[in-house]
Amino acid sequence: MILSVVVVIISYLLGSISFSVLMAKGIKGIDIRHHGSGNAGATNTLRVLGKGPGILVLILDILKGVIAVLLGYWLGGDNEWIPALCGLASIVGHNWPVYFRFRGGKGIATTVGVMACLAIIPVLCAGVVLIIVVAITRYVSLGSLLLVLLTPVFMLIFGPNGADFWPNFWASVLICIFAFWRHRSNIVKIVQGRENKLGSKGGI
Repeated sequence: MILSVVVVIISYLLGSISFSVLMAKGIKGIDIRHHGSGNAGATNTLRVLGKGPGILVLILDILKGVIAVLLGYWLGGDNEWIPALCGLASIVGHNWPVYFRFRGGKGIATTVGVMACLAIIPVLCAGVVLIIVVAITRYVSLGSLLLVLLTPVFMLIFGPNGADFWPNFWASVLICIFAFWRHRSNIVKIVQGRENKLGSKGGI
């Protein structure tokens, strides 16, 4: 029990490492949260620092989610909830990082890493939708929201496939709620037609 709590805390601390903030400070000596959209994530890093740093931040943020879930499988014992809780903790850490005054990103890249470990086929199907939507609309935020919305739907479509299905499913529902909460301003802008598109200077 104590080890399970510890690994969840470690996952939060891992998620709290904001690679976009660290990279912006290292490359340009700036706080990325004061530039572009103000979001500490891969998309804003792409816009503020360029393709190379943006892609690197994307990969590192995904890896945070992957490592957190793998730690949960490794140290969680027989408790099917621990990997999912570790994944959730890493996303919470990304969104509200303890090292950076609880001002983080919106957690989509880390979510991809988490859900790739918990439900790879459903997240791949949802990922195809994300790619198509972003390619057509250039709204990264819209594609991201569809990703988190459709992942639990695809999980139900493919059906239970193990004892950890329901913990993983409910984790995906909570992740969806987190994402919609964090993107609430983007949702308003999309409805109003004011959302910045991929390639513009603003955005998520």
